[in-house]
Amino acid sequence: MTTSPFFAQEDGLVEVIRGFTPNWFAATMGTGILALMLPHLPLPGAALLGEGLWWLNMTLLLLFTALSVARLLRFPRESLATLHHPVQSMFLGAVPMGLATVINGLIAFGVPRWGEGAALLARDLWAFDALLSVVIGLLVPYLMFTRQDHALERMTGVWLLPIVASEVAAASAGLIAPHLSVGNATTLVYAGYVLFALSVPLALMVITVLVLRLAQHKLPTPDLAVSMFLPLGPLATGALALLQLGEAAPRILAAQGLSELTPVLLGLGLAGGLVLWGFGAWWLALATLTTLRFARQGLPFNLGWWGLTFPLGVYTAATFGLGALTHLTVFTVLGHVFVVTLAALWVLVTVRTVHGAWHGHLFQTPPLSRETGLPRR
Repeated sequence: MTTSPFFAQEDGLVEVIRGFTPNWFAATMGTGILALMLPHLPLPGAALLGEGLWWLNMTLLLLFTALSVARLLRFPRESLATLHHPVQSMFLGAVPMGLATVINGLIAFGVPRWGEGAALLARDLWAFDALLSVVIGLLVPYLMFTRQDHALERMTGVWLLPIVASEVAAASAGLIAPHLSVGNATTLVYAGYVLFALSVPLALMVITVLVLRLAQHKLPTPDLAVSMFLPLGPLATGALALLQLGEAAPRILAAQGLSELTPVLLGLGLAGGLVLWGFGAWWLALATLTTLRFARQGLPFNLGWWGLTFPLGVYTAATFGLGALTHLTVFTVLGHVFVVTLAALWVLVTVRTVHGAWHGHLFQTPPLSRETGLPRR
């Protein structure tokens, strides 16, 4: 027997708005990164499928933004409570990261179709995205230090979400810059390195504390099991940012009479990218082992499952970047394996998300669990 969707029931839409929280934007992160990685597959139609997902992702981003604004206007107290929640507030970082995947799609899919206009639009959207990333990367830690209730034993990888947005914007700067004039590209490249500095050192600090927390208090609760994949994100994005900024920098340096610095930034991209990629390989293996351990006991579904997609996606992008720079086939082969794995995970999480949204499991009131900050299934 077919039941009507939760949002079509009496007061269903109101409850959707009330229960809509920032972790929904993680779906735009996962969908967007898969759209960007699919064209790397040497299969007919892969690029077209990627572009279709990019359009879908833009639709999701607009829908989620509209729901967020509606919640702010209709339920301002609940929206303010999200800022003060020790877990849910972390997902504010998913907003600029989801937007970044749309911006990057303007380069990957828009420039071939619409030319320079798509690159200029990407530049303008990037400026907003970078500013939003910096604000969230400062505001949420400030709230952590002054308003929120945190303890080491409750710490998880979600602490990384608000600060990682800046390095995602840094990687986007390196992708956009080669498609702009030297004058426009100069600002993006230098700003990209600053954004990298605002994120990666902080992320490494958080990861260091997270290792201590795991050693002392063991694995997180099952609701947050998938958060073990989140540290892979800043490691991979940091590598990707160094690679893409290093590739974009020579033209800028030559125009400023600083060509002698070109080998420095190219070398930084290669060495830094390899180091962070290697660290990411260790964390990917660790996260896979711990998630399999949880899976044997039963993994409750929640929107945190989208944490399986974006970290692996940016790690895949960094893998392809290293392959292009080093010309080593092993990176390209690994990249293809990661894309297929990413696509399978995306299908799995998407099906579970649609099911949960259709039946209202992901919009329950109250929408937040005190322990996890995630909608209960």
